[in-house]
Amino acid sequence: MKRSQKETEDSARAISRRSMVMGGLMLATSGALAARMRYLQVERASDFRLLAEENRINIQLLPPARGLIYDREGRVLANNEQNYTVVMVRENADDVDAVLDRLSRIVRIDMRDLARAREEMMARAPFVPVTIADRLSWEEFASIAVNAPALPGITPEVGLSRIYPFGQDFAHVVGYVGPVSDFYLESTGDTDPVLQIPDFQVGRYAVESHMEQDLRGETGSRRVEVNAAGRVMRELDRTPPTPGKDLQLTVDTGLQNYAQARLTDESASAVVMDVDSGEVLALVSAPSYDPNLFVRGISTAEYGNLTDDPYRPLASKTVQGTYPPGSTFKMITALAGLEAGVIDPEETITCNGSIELGTRRFHCWRRGGHGRMDLVDGLAQSCDVYYYELAQRVGIDAISAMARRFGLGDRHDLPLSGVASGLVPDRDWKRANRGAEWVVGDTLNAAIGQGFVLNSPLQLAVMTSRIATGRAVRPHLVRTVNGIDQRPAQDEDLGIDPDHLAVIREAMWNVTNVRRGTAYSSRTVEEGFEIAGKTGTSQVRSITSEERAAGVTRNEDLPWERRDHALFVGYAPAEAPRYAVSVVVEHGGGGSTVAAPIARDLLLRTMHGTVPPSSAYPVGQRRDMERMHDTMDLLPLDPLNPTGRTRA
Repeated sequence: MKRSQKETEDSARAISRRSMVMGGLMLATSGALAARMRYLQVERASDFRLLAEENRINIQLLPPARGLIYDREGRVLANNEQNYTVVMVRENADDVDAVLDRLSRIVRIDMRDLARAREEMMARAPFVPVTIADRLSWEEFASIAVNAPALPGITPEVGLSRIYPFGQDFAHVVGYVGPVSDFYLESTGDTDPVLQIPDFQVGRYAVESHMEQDLRGETGSRRVEVNAAGRVMRELDRTPPTPGKDLQLTVDTGLQNYAQARLTDESASAVVMDVDSGEVLALVSAPSYDPNLFVRGISTAEYGNLTDDPYRPLASKTVQGTYPPGSTFKMITALAGLEAGVIDPEETITCNGSIELGTRRFHCWRRGGHGRMDLVDGLAQSCDVYYYELAQRVGIDAISAMARRFGLGDRHDLPLSGVASGLVPDRDWKRANRGAEWVVGDTLNAAIGQGFVLNSPLQLAVMTSRIATGRAVRPHLVRTVNGIDQRPAQDEDLGIDPDHLAVIREAMWNVTNVRRGTAYSSRTVEEGFEIAGKTGTSQVRSITSEERAAGVTRNEDLPWERRDHALFVGYAPAEAPRYAVSVVVEHGGGGSTVAAPIARDLLLRTMHGTVPPSSAYPVGQRRDMERMHDTMDLLPLDPLNPTGRTRA
């Protein structure tokens, strides 16, 4: 049917409207696409360029070189040595097992190391590098580098590893480093990115641990371009790491080595301090161990040998060990009595070998007694009865207060592990910890350094330094950090009457220089090198009345672990004190026969700066001392070679 003109015109207008609508929609769509393209290509160009670069650019962390540790003379105690390692990134390897198999054909790798590496890779994110083997030889390192195209994901690297040139001599002072463990991360809350670097090591003990933040340094980084297989093509830029700070300690390597050798075959400890500055010159715990074993990975058998040793080589006895101080505590009791005004130095007390207190009898170490004793003789001959009487007059409160003034019961602030506070007991302590009231018998025991009293060798050395100077000498171990002086300000006066200190010093001089003194056999005969000191013997077992009646069993006839501890504290030169020493020999027997000779040798070595000459000893002892020094394992320290020789 033929359309009318009107229908044709209406149809044409409808088509035109549709065309315009469609054209508008197409134009709007084209405009939106153009705007989106402009947004993506112009406004977001930098963002997408970064995403594209991340597909071909890796950012790698660069570990800082750990700060070095030196002794007071500049000898290196903790150094860094070059270490060749091979690491693997799981996401860059097509087939981990196949790559590891090819690697093991190029260099010999222990199957246990391969198993550990596989386990670690599965436990970590795929982009985290994992160490397959370290301490490779140069030939092995070069072989891996040459075969790199056939080892996707494998990268040979050159790093640094810690080494301790003097081995066991400084194990308890410097400590050691070890790998970053999950326990370390949880216990410290440390989030430093450098801890994610394969086999990065942190301080685990002593100075290495307590000065970790100074020694670690700051992480660096580098951007490298990699190909599709993850192989590094070129380095784009680098931010170098900041090395850790170097530490200089106060210890003297020669003296430390001499002391370690002098304590050979003993379970013992020794501390030597400069009484003027408070610097710790030697801090020795015997036996010791080689810290390099922990850096390289100690075996189960080696670790078992250390933990099973009854002499406890892993324990730092100088600061962790606490012992009844025995008669080395008597200076504290004497000073408490003098300061309280309850005793005159010239007043005498008669010692008949024991005293009775209620139903108990308190014995003197000398069974027949000492007779009439004044303060100086009572200390020089270590009369227990004199101090029993004095203790009843002065009381525990004054004794405890005096002990704290001389640094006992104080946790001295040194960067070492497990520094003990010791124990200076009083009424409140016993009530809180034993649920009982203090009794007079407790005071008598405390007065002679027995009962509840416990002190560390470090605390005894501090006590001796304060007696020698009358100042509140504080020990310190770090001399400088990156060359910046760390030594504390001058110590304040203790406020003790100088006349009272003079009496104590006279008595300590008599201990080693008067024939009836308990350490007379350990005297020196060299003018200007005389020693003042005090012996101590602390019981570790109870002696029954039956045993006393039959005769007390000699130490040498007892099992080792039931023998008395031997102690000695002293300073030198006696007329112008410069150095203080404390020596504790576990289950050594008598302080006069075991600890005093060791302390005498350490003070002579400190004053002379070298092996003591035989002329410093009494004539009858010179040949024995020469033989002893000839057999000691001493380092041939060369002042022109401050690194010494390795004991690793």
